[in-house]
Amino acid sequence: MENSIYALLPPLVAIVMVVLTRKILLSLGVGIIVSAYMLADFKFGETAAITWDAAKGIFISDGALNLSNIYIIAFILLLGLITVFISVSGGSRAFGEWAMKRVKTRTGAQLVAAILGILIFIDDYFNALAVGQIARPITDRQKVSRAKLAYIIDSSSAPICVVSPVSSWGAYIIALLAIIFAQHQYTEYGAFTAFLQMSAMNYYAIAAIAMVFLVAVRNWNIGPMRAHEERAVIKGEVYDPEKSIPGELKQKLETSRKGSIYDLLLPILTLIVGTVAAMIWTGLTAISGKVTVLGVLENTDVTKSLVIGGLVGLIVALTMFAKQVFYHKAIKGKVFGKSFLQGIVTMLPAVYILLLAWMLVDLISRLEVGDYLAGLVQQSNLNTAFLPLMLFLVAGVMTFATGTSWGSFGILLPIAGEIAMAADPAMMLPAMAAVLAGAVFGDHCSPISDTTILSSTGAGSNHMDHVMTQLPYALICAGASIAGYLVLGFTGSIWISLLIVLGLIGSLTIVIKPDARMEQRIDNRLIDS
Repeated sequence: MENSIYALLPPLVAIVMVVLTRKILLSLGVGIIVSAYMLADFKFGETAAITWDAAKGIFISDGALNLSNIYIIAFILLLGLITVFISVSGGSRAFGEWAMKRVKTRTGAQLVAAILGILIFIDDYFNALAVGQIARPITDRQKVSRAKLAYIIDSSSAPICVVSPVSSWGAYIIALLAIIFAQHQYTEYGAFTAFLQMSAMNYYAIAAIAMVFLVAVRNWNIGPMRAHEERAVIKGEVYDPEKSIPGELKQKLETSRKGSIYDLLLPILTLIVGTVAAMIWTGLTAISGKVTVLGVLENTDVTKSLVIGGLVGLIVALTMFAKQVFYHKAIKGKVFGKSFLQGIVTMLPAVYILLLAWMLVDLISRLEVGDYLAGLVQQSNLNTAFLPLMLFLVAGVMTFATGTSWGSFGILLPIAGEIAMAADPAMMLPAMAAVLAGAVFGDHCSPISDTTILSSTGAGSNHMDHVMTQLPYALICAGASIAGYLVLGFTGSIWISLLIVLGLIGSLTIVIKPDARMEQRIDNRLIDS
């Protein structure tokens, strides 16, 4: 079953079930069982053993603790605690009131989230969760749906990280490029220079970022997004109250009326500063030779840094909570226990989804889904002009099925380099740029992607609501990218292709009009209030 067309069955079963049932945990569970059953050659006893091994592998790998996964789970729980204590201390309420005086429109609230997504480019995990914490009080106040916020976060996190050399993604990709170039004795560009050139050819990332700003400014509510935005505007409900929402308080907690915006800003700022400082520290301590910015980013331990930053942020949040209890006497100390428990409980849905997604990704990798799809690329005899387009599509399908863009990078970038060197070395950078773009596209569409899950978590959106509402926007950006890679393959011109991509996205301002009905309802709501 491994490395064959049958290996595609488990991810397809999981994804189809997710779309049909909207029950993410059930769908992931079925995908896991089908994967394990196939790996066990249809033997029930071995199926259970393989399933247990995948579950154990989340926490223990090669006889040692899998610290990366443990750190991510710990950071999600820390974020839940920070969020609750900020709320109880009155920081969220005060920040919302402060923001309402300065951000007075739904468009402004969406632009704030998009700009934050661009500015926090160090790491996609950190981006997704930090932007959500800062922007959510603003978008909630302006009645922007959580699904729209999740879309803005997701479509401005990975796309900016994949084109920025000063990010965890950039460092990882540049390190891969250096190895590939050395293997093929490719000397036309250094790894860093090549990455910068490839960033201009990452048409999906560029289109996705442009689309986010157009959606915010033009109020485009395409497909399922319309229902979520109408609920937010008409009913004042930024999410469906009948669905599971990670990070949302399950019960009403006592909240201080004497809190200030500093009760929110200080914990969040220390979280950001602490994480960035920890990334620099872990990168520096891992370098044995010459210290460079790229070397620090390449060697940094992102997940460990997230936990360090999270602990610092939590300490500050608890300090602000203690000030409300003992100095202002605005809340009672006994609320601490309930708040702590709520902070953990609110994040458990996101943790459950992430755990099952990791199990499925592990089993899918054992079925060698990526190797099978990569083999199809190597065996094809297409005109080299179609190579960027083909790699974009294959990377998209691979990441959609496996849920890991970094895994697709690791498999397809070397293959893209090998094919380009054999067929036409001039296609080296376009081919590898298309892999990066396709992987981000597949990541945006995949319900089992960890970055998609964390974007839902950061925004406080139901996970499947986020997946289904983001899909139309991702497909539009992919369509523009396909045109760009066709032109790039036949002309070799980076800039003509980029202008075509941006022109196609820009032409949507003529084709898709702003939602006039929504604008009228917003105006009516403001008049009534």
